[in-house]
Amino acid sequence: MKGMTLRAMTQAVNGIYHGNGEDYDKEITAITIDSRKVAEGGLFIAIKGERSDGHDFIGQCFEKGAACVISEKELPDQERSYIQVESSLQALKDLALLYRNNLDVKVVGITGSVGKTSTKETISSVLSEKYRVLKTLGNFNNEIGLPLTVFRLTEDDEVAVLEMGISDFGEMDRLSKIAQPDICVITNIGFCHLENLGTRDGILKAKTEIFNHMNPDGIVIVNGDDDKLSTISQVHGKRPLVFGISNKDGVYADNIKSLGLDGTSFTIHGIKTSDNYSTFDLTVPVPGHHMVYNAMAAALVGSVLGLSSIEIERGVKNLKTIAGRNNIIKENGFTIIDDCYNANPVSMKASLDVLDTAIGRKVAILGSMFELGENEKQMHYDVGMYLGTKDIDVLITAGDLAAQIAEGTRAYIDTNYNAHGCEVHDFETRDDMLKCIGHILKTGDNILIKASHGMEFTKVVEAVKQLIYNGGFMKLLKRVSILAVLITVIAVFAGCGKEATVVGTWEGDDYTYTFNDDGTGIQQIGEISVSITSYEAK
Repeated sequence: MKGMTLRAMTQAVNGIYHGNGEDYDKEITAITIDSRKVAEGGLFIAIKGERSDGHDFIGQCFEKGAACVISEKELPDQERSYIQVESSLQALKDLALLYRNNLDVKVVGITGSVGKTSTKETISSVLSEKYRVLKTLGNFNNEIGLPLTVFRLTEDDEVAVLEMGISDFGEMDRLSKIAQPDICVITNIGFCHLENLGTRDGILKAKTEIFNHMNPDGIVIVNGDDDKLSTISQVHGKRPLVFGISNKDGVYADNIKSLGLDGTSFTIHGIKTSDNYSTFDLTVPVPGHHMVYNAMAAALVGSVLGLSSIEIERGVKNLKTIAGRNNIIKENGFTIIDDCYNANPVSMKASLDVLDTAIGRKVAILGSMFELGENEKQMHYDVGMYLGTKDIDVLITAGDLAAQIAEGTRAYIDTNYNAHGCEVHDFETRDDMLKCIGHILKTGDNILIKASHGMEFTKVVEAVKQLIYNGGFMKLLKRVSILAVLITVIAVFAGCGKEATVVGTWEGDDYTYTFNDDGTGIQQIGEISVSITSYEAK
């Protein structure tokens, strides 16, 4: 790692070096806080966490070939090199700052209440048409994740696209100090983390701390349609670049055409590309009106870094989705919109907009949203009212707060004669919902799955995928023949019951059937159960 000698690192962390003087000016090969990922010649930072203490693994790290460790404890019996510090967490951040300054790399810092990850992915896709790009992986966007992302940079990387997430005042200042962004992008100011930040004005104040340590000659790019962001008139003596749909003072989009779940096309105006185009067409392959904003932000970043209109167009078109982030899954006649990584009122409504563009029966499986503050119930209720305005056929909710979504939808339907008829099911828990969901879903459904991360709706995605993968009820019935009996069970969900001739429980690798003597039964597929109200056995 360029410039990351034991001498330089000891100075950067204000630590005390213990070890061999011959190694003092050697560069280390990698930095990690995970003892399982220690590399030969690398540095291990021992951090005490809630579940484990990295100091307990220092010996193992040296056995794996670590050149040095950072420790908060004195290691009197240790013959290998180590740097003693007051705080390993602070040392992690200090080393990230040191390494970032050692590299000649442009940094794009992205923050906002909603859409940080999708914007990061879009910007990365565009910039990759011209540059070698490193981007934040997963949720590595906080005071531990950001330094670890910086440590992944190499001298070959030309641009770093860094997602920066916060939940309290002061955090963004510390992240900005590490990243020192050349370009700052803010997507919007929503309702996330109101418990700590109080109001949207508080969120604006916290998010704009990203400007504190940016390159003084850097560029700020903001959503001009956001009422809070539009109040930013100058940063370090320069006007921000703005993008929007209703706001046409900067870069803007019109001629917007939904392509259903295949994405959105639009015309972008007011941009300055390296090939001197200011207006051209773009197609985003990911559905959702909000993706137009993401594409405009990416186009603006691309233009600032010298991309042509052709490179921008190609980069947007080549955008790929990731699991849990508006990821479209098509299987056996079903379409799943996997957007379960996290949720807040703004992103929930945006996802409902996406679902509403689908062709066929539309099912919304929604869970509770967290960290919304004292008005959390009303915010859930409002989402339900919003859903009622859409042509969504089925709503399924799980969780106490999500029950308010169901109430809001019912209220809208009851008070609006022209409302689309939405079938509403609400369950106390996710597991209760999974027991019954097989009764509700039908072949051909378009299914949105979304909730806050704490609801663990990834389990819902996997359960539904399992049901779909196995081909649904009728396909699995054929598997009964795998058992030692040669029978065909024809299950029907309505009609006359027949006397049972295969009473009992039949088990396979991933399913269980129970047939009762009254003609009813239960099918269990993974975590999903489906009632059999009537069957005929031959």
